[in-house]
Amino acid sequence: MATPAKDYTLAELIICANAAAYKDDGEVLITGIGVLPRIAASLAMKTCNTDIMMTDSESWLLSEPNPVGNRGADFKQMNETWMGFSRIFDNVWSGRRHLTGGPTQIDRFGQSNISALGGTYDKPKIQMLGTRGFPGNSICHANSYFVPSHNTRVFIEGECDVVCTIGYNPDRLPKGYTFDDIDLRMIFTDLCVMDFGGPDRQMRLVSLHPGITVEQVVENTGFEVFIPDSVPTTPAPTEEQLAIIQQIDPQNLRSKQLKDNPPGDRS
Repeated sequence: MATPAKDYTLAELIICANAAAYKDDGEVLITGIGVLPRIAASLAMKTCNTDIMMTDSESWLLSEPNPVGNRGADFKQMNETWMGFSRIFDNVWSGRRHLTGGPTQIDRFGQSNISALGGTYDKPKIQMLGTRGFPGNSICHANSYFVPSHNTRVFIEGECDVVCTIGYNPDRLPKGYTFDDIDLRMIFTDLCVMDFGGPDRQMRLVSLHPGITVEQVVENTGFEVFIPDSVPTTPAPTEEQLAIIQQIDPQNLRSKQLKDNPPGDRS
């Protein structure tokens, strides 16, 4: 039986929780956007789901995930086969992909926003990335979310300022779609793990990170979250997982992704 680590960071806790979300996906293309989701996808490929397909973000499918950061002149990428854009979209449109992205806003329907904040659609207060590939991603395949700072500016009270992804909103459901066609999986934050397993697909608290309370999650979420009678603690990383994470991230870029790089157990 794997030995839980005694000393680990919050970033490493989130990485392992995110990796576990891919366990039962089988042979699908996994995309982690951002350093922690990227490490999580690689960790899953080397542990709980060795069937994962992963690219080098350019044109190759890999048999071994690339480390993050500067890999040096002697690094040899483990190419398995060509994976150009046409093959990427074959996976996207067929639903054989699971993406973990980082939205700026999420509402109670699971709709998310990476485009703009405030003002009007044609004259926002803050212009961000635009919708990018979020509409097609959300409507075609599984999506999870990573939120580094769980607060009411992200988990907002009303609807997203710009709705970039499909969610469980009956007023925005495309013609011919049902909620069963939508595959929103997990949300990983610095406080907890959530999913959409509550009544009527309400956002549900799945686990609390060590030292975090239900009250903290409720206070920092702008809408009602379903709270089960019993909420477990997010499992600590194992020593094996931490060793693999170090191989994937030898320059410890993970330590710079969360403010002050807090410990995983804040009790």
